[in-house]
Amino acid sequence: MFIREYISLAPYTTFGIGGPARWFAEAGDEGSVVETVEFARERQAPLFVLGGGSNLLVSDDGFPGVVLHIALTGVEQQGSFFQVAAGEQWDPFVSLAVKRGFGGIECLAGIPGTVGGTPVQNVGAYGQEVAETVVSVRALDLHSLNFVELPAAGCGFSYRRSIFNSAERNRYIVTGVKYCLRRDAAPALSYPDLKQYFNNSNTSPDMDGVVSAVREIRRRKGMLLVEGEPDCRSAGSFFRNPVVPRSLYEEIASQAASGSVPAWSAQDGWLKISAAWLIEQSGFHKGFRMGAAGISSRHTLALINRGGASAKDIAALRDRIVAAVEQRFGIHLEPEPVWLGPEG
Repeated sequence: MFIREYISLAPYTTFGIGGPARWFAEAGDEGSVVETVEFARERQAPLFVLGGGSNLLVSDDGFPGVVLHIALTGVEQQGSFFQVAAGEQWDPFVSLAVKRGFGGIECLAGIPGTVGGTPVQNVGAYGQEVAETVVSVRALDLHSLNFVELPAAGCGFSYRRSIFNSAERNRYIVTGVKYCLRRDAAPALSYPDLKQYFNNSNTSPDMDGVVSAVREIRRRKGMLLVEGEPDCRSAGSFFRNPVVPRSLYEEIASQAASGSVPAWSAQDGWLKISAAWLIEQSGFHKGFRMGAAGISSRHTLALINRGGASAKDIAALRDRIVAAVEQRFGIHLEPEPVWLGPEG
């Protein structure tokens, strides 16, 4: 294990923003993960686990503790089961699975970040969630410093949530995920954007076609990381779609000019409202600018670093949007990216 000091975290995030970590370690094996935890404890320093940096906004002041960058790699397949190390990049794994004829994650193509982050946030898009395919999660339990295998049923999966980012936040360090995929499965085409894509094109809706379609849709929305495209210096969707009772949805819909509000069914009869629609109805538009921070010209949900933005700039825009939506609709938007370091 090699510990470095005062390493800028900006290059490790898709936002390209952030100050230095006091200490920085890169773990290529599970032994190094344990050693880094012990290093942090010896110094009574806070510990942060870094994956692909795609769901992260780092403070301009950096992080006054130890950043553990998970770099474990490897994919092992046994039939329909795939055991994948946490440091593997997610999108190449999707491509590998589809190339081998397995479905279940094809609609999650183009999502940046690493495999280890997928169960933490229960990553989902275009009608699929990883919770549908996760069999178990291998992790270091920081209470005992033992590695454990947590079955999917014990991970507490719900919309964009798991025990790893809620009830047991900061208890586990994910080092691997086991998925069960479906050989020769029919591609998932439940999401309106995908249906429209295939209705308007001559592309075959097979597994490869769905992967290509998802990546193209994400590219059009500025949600695909492409070198040189300024709209892509973001953390993807910055706000979660809020889940509200049907009564509140109906109240909002009754006041909408169109008489309808984009929404999807959620648990127990509640509805998930489009955060992008709420933002637009609150006075913000694609391409909105506030100094060096802004809203993507392709998708209202993506806040972007227009060039030289600080974390403070992004936070100011975030707070302005949250306040406007709350004032207009009485709904508090919840940011998706994790904030790391002191704020203010």
